[in-house]
Amino acid sequence: MWEQYAMKDQLQIINGKKAPDLIIINAEYLHSIYKKWVTGNIWVAGDRIVYAGKEMPAVTEGAEIVNAAGKKIVSGYIEPHVHPFQLYNPRTFADYAARLGTTTFISDNMVLFMSLDNATSFSILDQFNELPFSFYWWARFDSQTVLQNEAELYNPASIKEWIERPEVLLGGELTGWPRLMAGDPDMLASVQATKQAGKKVEGHFPGASERTLTRMKLLGADGDHEAMTVEEVEARLLHGYAVTLRHSSIRPDLPHLLKGIVDKELDVFDHLMMTTDGSTPSFHIDGVVDKCIRVALEAGVPPIDVYQMASYNVARYYDMTDLHGIIATGRYATLNFLEDEYNPVPTDVLSKGQWLKRDGQSTAPFPAIDWSFVDKFAPDFNLEEKDFIFDSPLGIEMVNDVITKPYTVTIDMTVEKLADDHDESFLMLVDRNGKWRVNTLIKGFATTVQGFASSYSNTGDIILIGKDKKEMLNAFHEIKRIGGGMVLYEKGTIVATLPLAIGGGLSAEPVETLIVQELALKKALTERGHTHGDAVYTFLFLQSTHLPYIRITQVGLFDVMKNEVIIPVTER
Repeated sequence: MWEQYAMKDQLQIINGKKAPDLIIINAEYLHSIYKKWVTGNIWVAGDRIVYAGKEMPAVTEGAEIVNAAGKKIVSGYIEPHVHPFQLYNPRTFADYAARLGTTTFISDNMVLFMSLDNATSFSILDQFNELPFSFYWWARFDSQTVLQNEAELYNPASIKEWIERPEVLLGGELTGWPRLMAGDPDMLASVQATKQAGKKVEGHFPGASERTLTRMKLLGADGDHEAMTVEEVEARLLHGYAVTLRHSSIRPDLPHLLKGIVDKELDVFDHLMMTTDGSTPSFHIDGVVDKCIRVALEAGVPPIDVYQMASYNVARYYDMTDLHGIIATGRYATLNFLEDEYNPVPTDVLSKGQWLKRDGQSTAPFPAIDWSFVDKFAPDFNLEEKDFIFDSPLGIEMVNDVITKPYTVTIDMTVEKLADDHDESFLMLVDRNGKWRVNTLIKGFATTVQGFASSYSNTGDIILIGKDKKEMLNAFHEIKRIGGGMVLYEKGTIVATLPLAIGGGLSAEPVETLIVQELALKKALTERGHTHGDAVYTFLFLQSTHLPYIRITQVGLFDVMKNEVIIPVTER
């Protein structure tokens, strides 16, 4: 981990021949092994704690000395289940989260895996590793949709290259677990490669029965983050799963889960973690893992247990306590300074030995990441009148933000504009290269949205929704003009725009700016009859076949439960 010259310098500090870079005196810090607050001094050299204890270094000349009297110090928070591509990009989200104390991400690799070859993806990972932040990753085994080139893209050899990367800690999440349970050889090979590498496998088992949990444990699953009731938490713990409790924009389950655990007096906090599970930007207006900590404290969980859930428990589970989760010799110098243990937002943040926040003020933003490897969103085709033919007798009805069901279309689809006195709209998925399209109707999205276009989707293909075919076309032209994003069009005028300059799927803006843009877009949709909670998730999950019951995919309208195409794509 550390070069020989660095370790020699660190030993020189211990031997009294050299001063540390930073000395934190009068530090009252949480020791994760003793599970109690201890007082001492913390010596830092570069990005590493070289000593934490009662002693002061023999040489202090030239060192920065910080008096932490009156503060509580805890390890930097770890987000164990991050989808860092929810409009924000990994760098901007990490920069935002770090100022609030979340200094480590364990992240989904799906967008990188689906968009880039492995060599290019790994070069981007190398850039992330240079930031004053700790990035770790998962290796996906499936696309959570139906791709035209699924077998070619998600092949065991390519997945194994990810598994072999040192910053990849787990395989999964297993959205395609029915394939694994059915004996799919590629899925089995990827799970086995992960286990042989000594890494974890994360499940995705919403509503799973005890029988399913048992079978998936035997097939290699180690953890799961899909418990929605305290009984489901208990079932997962019973079978030896690591349980991550979720608090997200579409599943804010953490308060009632923790209340149930506290009420039942279950002594299981050492085996729990917490995640915001890829929430959209505006959910984070009041925090990231610090938000989860606040919920846990309000639920009556003892503070030390709460902070262990936010750091040490994650580090122990993923076998990285040599670097994270403990304020002790040899670990990363990643520390959060708190006014007290009941306010998880730090006044000061030290990450890998660099100050990200001092006296309540953020330091300089993270260095830029080179995203030029990602193809620009620049479709070289136009939609024509014949593309707006809708004749599918079967449509998609929204049950909530992400669950859908089929319904029989009874309205006249040959008209140029649908009436505003019902909640049915035209829906199109268009190949981003213009080779095919899927046309149907969607019920329950909105009542008066005239034209909406999004280059943000599960696969990077283009989603068009609206009552008015002309306004849908206008919105399509506008996302082409701005290089990708989301656009709402009405009466020949742009109502709301959210640019996504990185490949048409990710924003280059700081998260604070992105939150404002997202809220404006959602407000405009709500004013036009959108009644669900998180429209951004709808655009992402319209193609996601790990949820019931009907999806619009690259192969056509797809019945998830029957695992079959209902209406195939139309070639252009």
